Amino acid sequence: MKNKLIMFWAIVLIVIASIVTICVKPTKLGLDLVGGSRLVLEAAPTNGIVTPDMMSSLQFAIENRVNKLGVSETVVQRSGEKRLVVEIPDVSDLEQAKAYLGETAELEFKRPVMMSDVEVWESTGLTGKDLSKATLTTNSQNGQWVVGLEFNGEGAKKFADLTKELVGKPMAIFFNGELQSAPRVNEPITGGSAQITGGDSGFSYDEAKKMVDLLNAGALPVPAKIIEENTVGPTLGADSIAKSKIAGAIGLGFVMLFMIAYYRAPGIIADVALIIYGLILFALFKAIPVTLTLAGIAGFILSVGMAVDANILIFERTKEELKAGRTLFTAINSGFDRAFTSIFDSNMTTIITCVILYSLGTSIVKGFALTLAIGVIVSMFSAITITKNFMHLVFGTGSLKHPEWFGLRADEIGEGFKAVETKREKAKFGILD
Repeated sequence: MKNKLIMFWAIVLIVIASIVTICVKPTKLGLDLVGGSRLVLEAAPTNGIVTPDMMSSLQFAIENRVNKLGVSETVVQRSGEKRLVVEIPDVSDLEQAKAYLGETAELEFKRPVMMSDVEVWESTGLTGKDLSKATLTTNSQNGQWVVGLEFNGEGAKKFADLTKELVGKPMAIFFNGELQSAPRVNEPITGGSAQITGGDSGFSYDEAKKMVDLLNAGALPVPAKIIEENTVGPTLGADSIAKSKIAGAIGLGFVMLFMIAYYRAPGIIADVALIIYGLILFALFKAIPVTLTLAGIAGFILSVGMAVDANILIFERTKEELKAGRTLFTAINSGFDRAFTSIFDSNMTTIITCVILYSLGTSIVKGFALTLAIGVIVSMFSAITITKNFMHLVFGTGSLKHPEWFGLRADEIGEGFKAVETKREKAKFGILD
């Protein structure tokens, strides 16, 4: 009983922590619930040719860039042959939305060439795609902020060949189409690293930090420009959201009433455990945080149904044990033990499916898979730990004096083998005297 009391107070602490988290942390809602920004990008390669592979790479790069910058549940989808539609939830400031995209940032190294007696900058083929990472550092000579570049294997070779070719000449570094610096190459650089300085005035900290963040977010495989930008309202609307809440409350209420009507006392315990389950799960959604879309809410509701299903399996097994003549303590333990395999197998198959959906699905499908997977894991804890702990605390190890508490009649209770020994550790082999 001491261990069960310790577990009970641990559950109480978890509930308190969950309530505090729910009250303190904000809820992140998706575009379909709170609206946001909608941007249309158009691929603009230098040769004018756009292929399906280019667009697939561009779509993948945009998704990765936005997700790495902390914006989840974005929708990035193709529109026509060379356009992408990007929807960012809960960001109504278009300038902020464009900043999340990195303003389609591009890094490019160029060499000087003479054209019609005029010196111009020509592309060298060395771009941000050849970067391994960018770092924020300071110049050891003047203390100004600079951006350190480290190239990958192919980029390091390109950079070494380029510096060999340009010894005694300047090499220009362009960022977002603007000249950042054009240092003179005094000797070949074979270490695979370089620095971007802000010229004589240098970079401010914010400028250098933003450049590092954008470069690390990934270079675009093909140049793109924003051709349309606007804000969008929630597709569901405030009235629909309110009705969804009412519908969810009514549905949950009917489920809880059914559990009480059919399973009586265990049903009440299951309802309490279900409320605790909801608090813990919602707190996790806020703490992670998970961006809730309509699809994510569907995953949450589905996991609630699975949590109830686990309790039903446990209670039916417990009733079978009582009908076979087990003691109350033994029936409860055996009911949980026998139901655990079924609960574990069904939940694991669901989690595996969620992993596959999250790995291969789009952002909306990922939201559904993530909320469902978290909900299933928490539901196992709720059914196996919380419900079992409450059942032992309420019913203890006494005899079943009121079968109707379990929805049974007195004539349905069987008589099992009565053990001579009444030691606690032997209780599982029969009925205590």
